[in-house]
Amino acid sequence: MILTRVSRKFHRRAARRGTYNPHVLDFVRSAYRVVLQRDPEPEALAWAIGELESGRLSRATFVADLVGSDEFARLRVLEDAIAHAARARAERIRPRALTAPAWSDERLIEIPWVLARYRSEPRVLDVGYANASPVYLQALVAAAPGEIVGVDPVEASVEGVRSVVGDLRALPFADSSFDVVFCVSTLEHVGRDNRVYGAREERDETGISAALRELRRVGLRILLTVPTGAEEDHGWFVQLPVATWRRLFADAGLEIAEEEVYELDQSGWSSAAGDAAGARYGTRGTAASAAYCVELRAGNARTAPPASDRPRAED
Repeated sequence: MILTRVSRKFHRRAARRGTYNPHVLDFVRSAYRVVLQRDPEPEALAWAIGELESGRLSRATFVADLVGSDEFARLRVLEDAIAHAARARAERIRPRALTAPAWSDERLIEIPWVLARYRSEPRVLDVGYANASPVYLQALVAAAPGEIVGVDPVEASVEGVRSVVGDLRALPFADSSFDVVFCVSTLEHVGRDNRVYGAREERDETGISAALRELRRVGLRILLTVPTGAEEDHGWFVQLPVATWRRLFADAGLEIAEEEVYELDQSGWSSAAGDAAGARYGTRGTAASAAYCVELRAGNARTAPPASDRPRAED
C-alpha cells in the first residue's frame, strides 16, 4: 500500500522537493484531499510524485492504494456514522444501540452519538476542538446555523470555528453564553499532562470538578463523552467508573437527561447492558474499552427528552 511504502522510499526523492511537475503535484494533492480529506505529508508528496513521474506507479493505482488504506477505511466508517447522525437529527430521533467495527476506537460511537442530539441551536461551543477529528468539526460547522466557538489550551485554525485559547476550569465566557456545549473525550484530560496536545504538564486533582462547574455556568445543555470502566490514571488522562462520573456531575449541579454506555468486545462496539465495570483502557483495542455518552443539563432532577424527540434503538 502507498501509505506503507512511503516511509521506506521517500528519502530517494527528497532532493527533488520544490521542482515538481505542477500537473502531477496538483493531482497528488487533489487525490489526498478527495480520498483522505487532508493534504499529504511532505515525504508522501515527494515519494508519490517521484513514482508517478518515473512511470513506476500509475494514477489509477495511486488512487486505488489510497482507497485501500486503513486510514480511508476508518474515514469511511466515520463519515457513514456522521451521515446517519444527520438523518437522525433531521427526524428528531435520538439513536441508541449504535455499533462500530472491532478495529475502531470509541470516536466512531461518540461522534455520531453527540451529533445526532444536536438540535440546530445557534450558540455552540466545542471544548477541545484543536485536536478534534476534522471530519467531526466539518459536520458540526455544516449543521450549525451560526458560528461555532472552539476553546482549547492551544490555538488552532479551523474553518468555521472561532478560536479561543482558554482553560476549561476558568472559561472566558459570560454565564449562559451557549445553548449547547460539545465535549467529546476532553474532560478526562483536564488538569493532567497535556504535553502530547501542545499544552503543559500539571496534576490538578480538582480539575475535572472545576471544569464541570464551568460547563454548567456557560452552557444550557452539554453533550459529553468520556472513557469509562475501571478507575485508571494514565498521566495524560484519567478513566473513571460510571458511578464516579455520575457523582461528579451531581456535585457540579448537573442533571443527566440521557446516558448510554458502550463497550468493545471481539464483535465490535455495542451498547452495554451495565456500566462496563472493570473495562481497562487499551486491553481490547488501541484506546478505550468502554465509553460513556451523556447529555447534561443544569438542575437537580432527571428530565426526559421532549415527546417529539424520543430515543430509539437502532435496528
